[in-house]
Amino acid sequence: MVKREVLDRIVVVLVRARNPSNIGAVARAMHDFGFRHLRVVNEFVVPFEAAKSAIDASAVLAAAGSFDSVAAAVADCTMVVGTTAVGERVLQHPLQALPEAATGMLGHLVQEGERGRVALLFGSEKTGLSNEELSYCGSLLTIPMEEHADIRHPSMNLGQAVAVCLYELVRQCGMELDAAQLRGPAVAGVGEVERVALLLNEVLEKSGYKLHHPARSDDEDVRRRVVRMGLTEIDAAVWMGILRQLLWRITRS
Repeated sequence: MVKREVLDRIVVVLVRARNPSNIGAVARAMHDFGFRHLRVVNEFVVPFEAAKSAIDASAVLAAAGSFDSVAAAVADCTMVVGTTAVGERVLQHPLQALPEAATGMLGHLVQEGERGRVALLFGSEKTGLSNEELSYCGSLLTIPMEEHADIRHPSMNLGQAVAVCLYELVRQCGMELDAAQLRGPAVAGVGEVERVALLLNEVLEKSGYKLHHPARSDDEDVRRRVVRMGLTEIDAAVWMGILRQLLWRITRS
């Protein structure tokens, strides 16, 4: 598979990025490493014209998409990977160092062919990704960094973090990937997985489970559990059928 075809199915998603200069630095890194698809999730309109650090990356910014939710930004993707500096956060997702995570992302794209699309999520400059935002991720990656006694949680500037991640993807994409060895059943898209999670939430609500077990059945927790199932397209269709039947039976009774 041609390197360009693989990389062109990777989407960089910035969640609550507020500094136009940081967004510009991300766009510049994307341009320099050959990535085109930038999506920004924010409650307000991002002033792309103020991103002066995006030298020679005007095409990336011009094509950037604005979304009001993570769900909308990743709906057409088949794999979502979040980024974290870890720190003292209690993780509820599989965590990999960048090299291993990049291998997994590229392997997924080769396996899925043209329908495969990976979303790489980066959180805000100050707080990173929230638990609600992380609930859309199937796994997390972290960039290994040197620990320093005088720094509580080592972390990178947003533009630097994106550049390092994209470099590793480009580096590994130059290696030969054997599609035959990576071939497997087609995974469900993020939109399909979200529909399963929403329907499961409805079943849990109507059945009274949420009332009796609120600590284990909030929307984010249910979504995380469904995402971690790693559903294939067939799995998603079967579970939708099962859950619809259950919902029908519950509402009828």
